[in-house]
Amino acid sequence: MASITFGTSGWRGLIARDFTFGNVRLATQGIADYLTAQRALENSPLAGRKPAVILSHDTRFLGREFALAAAEVLEKNQIVPLLCNRDTPTPVIAHCIRARRVLGGINITASHNPAEYQGLKFSTHHGAPAPPEITREVEEHIKRRQQEDWHFDGMAPGSFACKSFDPQPSYFAQIRRLIDFRTLRRARLNVAVECRYGTGRGYLDTLLREAGARVTSFHDHPDPLFGGHRPEPDAEGMAEVRQFVRHGKAALALGTDGDADRFGIVDKDGTWLTPNQVLALALYHLKKNRGWTGAVVRTVPTSHQVDAVAAMLGVRVHETPVGFKYIGALMESEPIIVGGEESGGLSVKGHVPEKDGILACLLMAELVATEGQSLGRILKGLEKQIGAFHTDRINLHIEPSRKETLLALLARGLDRVGTATVQQFITTDGYKFLLPQGEWVAFRASGTEPVIRCYLEAKSPARLKRLAAACKRLMA
Repeated sequence: MASITFGTSGWRGLIARDFTFGNVRLATQGIADYLTAQRALENSPLAGRKPAVILSHDTRFLGREFALAAAEVLEKNQIVPLLCNRDTPTPVIAHCIRARRVLGGINITASHNPAEYQGLKFSTHHGAPAPPEITREVEEHIKRRQQEDWHFDGMAPGSFACKSFDPQPSYFAQIRRLIDFRTLRRARLNVAVECRYGTGRGYLDTLLREAGARVTSFHDHPDPLFGGHRPEPDAEGMAEVRQFVRHGKAALALGTDGDADRFGIVDKDGTWLTPNQVLALALYHLKKNRGWTGAVVRTVPTSHQVDAVAAMLGVRVHETPVGFKYIGALMESEPIIVGGEESGGLSVKGHVPEKDGILACLLMAELVATEGQSLGRILKGLEKQIGAFHTDRINLHIEPSRKETLLALLARGLDRVGTATVQQFITTDGYKFLLPQGEWVAFRASGTEPVIRCYLEAKSPARLKRLAAACKRLMA
């Protein structure tokens, strides 16, 4: 068996090549070994918890069968597997981990990746994605089992039976505590919902209907192939609902990805809002309209529009490495109004330290209902106070042989990016260069491809274009 490594959001691989029943069982055994070792430690936070793990899957090929294979391994390790009764959103699993006070959770999902991929997310007892210090321990247990030539003689895939439960009622009760359903009911919004053939169906659409909205659902049935596209609610993935809104058939469109931890928002005029803009709007709404207190946390490549809104409202800003596990850890340690990242993840105070696309969508609907105007109008009002922010992300494909040379160049720091003088060099995650007038660029290397990702922010489209050209020249 090949080595199993956990990346930014779990372990992922191609179905039948990397992601096999044998490897799923091996990965689960590594998790079980970690949990067993932790429970044996004095003063362990797992000591008083139920020896149980929440299990679920998304709508991908063989999701339930992989989850049952993991359940069988857990049971052999005297850990009770609690299987969700259907494909389940990642944030719902996170909530159930906390509500039931279990050891953690295993979710069989590859999130927004193409259909040929499958994955395994391991969440801690906090409901947060396992941080690197924990996944490294799990990987060490896996390697030890491989060296011992570990083998599990399991039942035929899908034939193992274990206890199951419906996680929806508990999660819905949590959402009703966080979202102002009274204001939503008064607004009676007309909303289009893009489910992307994923786990968000029956969650986002149902909650909106409960809130009095008129809902038109798109792709609200399971499809392991996701209609032939990646299950991501980006501008491309929301194209059909954008046309629906442009034709005046809805005032707002909301979408989630395959496991409903990411969100997609389309405004009244059919404009797809970037996750950066949504995070800034969420902070604005929760602080100004709801009166929440605390700080805001964002990742290194996330827009400084968030910082500008925070400065306007007197809110402290934290910057973390990429990965919601870092945001989640901070949300567990101090009051955070909202935490999010440019890739489409968001959570709020009093909720789970995990991305929740369902919650993010409902927050944007609540904001529209509260202010009685479109998200675009609200953004324009903000820009009059804090200025404009234009962002982009480009993948710079490089020769594999030059990757280390280019990273060494960045690591030494740059004096200029194009004609702009570097004012500050940040190495929290990758290489970030702050430029005059609040502009910046950041570089992060892909761990799996010969690609260096470049994130940019400028004050105008023309300046953004010039920055992009300068970054391409640097990496040429």
